Parts: sequence; structure tokens; C-alpha cells
Amino acid sequence: MKTVAIQGVRGAFHEIAAREFFKGEEIAILECITFKELFQALAEDETLLGIVAIENTIAGSLLQNHNLLRDSGCLIVGEHKLHIEQNLVALPGQRIEDIDEVYSHPIALMQCEDFLDQYKHIKAIESEDTALSAKDIADNQLTRRAAICSTLAAEMYGLEIIAKGIETNKRNFTRFLIIAEPSLADKMVDATTINKSSLVFTLPHEEGSLVKVLSILSFYNANLTKIQSLPIIGEEWKYQFYISLTFKDYPRYRQSLDAIRPLTNDFQILGEYFEE
Repeated sequence: MKTVAIQGVRGAFHEIAAREFFKGEEIAILECITFKELFQALAEDETLLGIVAIENTIAGSLLQNHNLLRDSGCLIVGEHKLHIEQNLVALPGQRIEDIDEVYSHPIALMQCEDFLDQYKHIKAIESEDTALSAKDIADNQLTRRAAICSTLAAEMYGLEIIAKGIETNKRNFTRFLIIAEPSLADKMVDATTINKSSLVFTLPHEEGSLVKVLSILSFYNANLTKIQSLPIIGEEWKYQFYISLTFKDYPRYRQSLDAIRPLTNDFQILGEYFEE
């Protein structure tokens, strides 16, 4: 049986994404309250898999997870895109007029801003996790408090959905990465199906340095699907570039990496995997 470390408690969107990705397989869930705790768990047990949110169509990139992944040495072995539906939940019998506070992860609160703006009497309070917010209400039987979470979390903790589908944008998706220590990652990825990779590198502070790299990738028919720059702490005006590529010809893609390596610094492959 595979054990998958998730950020959050049972019922979190990370669990839903993990079960969808490993559909048809029996998996065990390891709860980690923070992403740092998740990466630490993988460092301590090389048999674990992890699933990490990396990007949301409304909130954008989860920037801290880019650096946590790079520093961990873990490799991406797959990805999964999950449609996110947010719900306002509370103890059975509570009405929206009864609610004084709503707790959830800051990104979930951001996704539901338009709905919350309709209810000025409800104070939005950030918490570590969507499902944990629901669990706290159930464990402590907290009246006049609501949580924003998944339908699974509401069912799991015996809460009632007061308002369903409250996210502002109904095209609300989160992209999750499935990660593993290198020894396990090698066994997880089928080399014959690889069609995507994620890379990170720095560039010399010179005119046109990024354009040169992108031009080479284009020449080798690698399709750039994402680029994210992050400042290097303590080094003014220097940035790390995280990019994702898709390709149809794996050998030609590898040739493109050989071509761009001399132009980059601190080059690192974060994973080569199959895009669904």
C-alpha cells in the first residue's frame, strides 16, 4: 500500500487530489499540518509519497512550495488538476444569520471573497487548513462558527453545508504535484510516457539572458507551459526561474537541456513525468 503525505487533515483537498490521482489503488494518508512538515516527513521516510499544491487558477502560485521542493531534493513524479468547490459549513441547525466567524485557509478565503462580501456580519479568520477548520468546529461543538471546506470534510466531520459552491470563479482549479525521494521516484515514473518536466535555474544578470534560454527551448520544440521568477534572498535583483515544459520527443528535449545548461547557473531538474 502506498502512503501519501498531505498538507492538512483528513478531508482536505490534498486528500481528494491524492485519491483521484491514485484512483483504483488503496492508499494510506499521512496528515501534516504544514508543508514544511510534509517535506520533513519525506526526508525521514523514503518510502513515502507526498502531494503538494503548487498553483491555483484564482490565487496563483504557492511560492513557498517552489523553494521547499527545490531545497528538499525530492522529484516530481506526476501532477493532478483538481476542480475546487468551496462550501460554507457549520454544526447542524446553524443558519447563515447565526454565524459570527468563518475560518479557513487564506487561499480558500480569497477564493470566496465575493460570497463573504455579502455577509458583513461574518468575520473571516485565516487558519492553517480548510478541513482542520471544519474538524475544530466538530470536535469542540462550536456554535456561531463556520468553516469553508470541501464536501468530503463536511461529511467526514458531521457538519451541515449552509451554502454550496461559494467560490467566486466556478473555473477554480488547483494543480497538485506528486513528489518522492529520488530512490522512489525512479521506480514511479514510466520512462516511455514522460512528456513534461519542471526545471529551476538562475541566470547571469545580463541583457537577453532569459530570451536566449527560451529561444533554444523553442528551437527544440519544447513548449513552455509555466514560468515563475522568485527573488534570491540576500542577493539584490537576482532571481531563480522555475519553468515547466511539455514535449513530444524526449531525446530532443534532453538535447535542449544540454544546450541551455552552459547559459544557466544552479541548474536543477525538479522532475520528469507524465502530464494527464
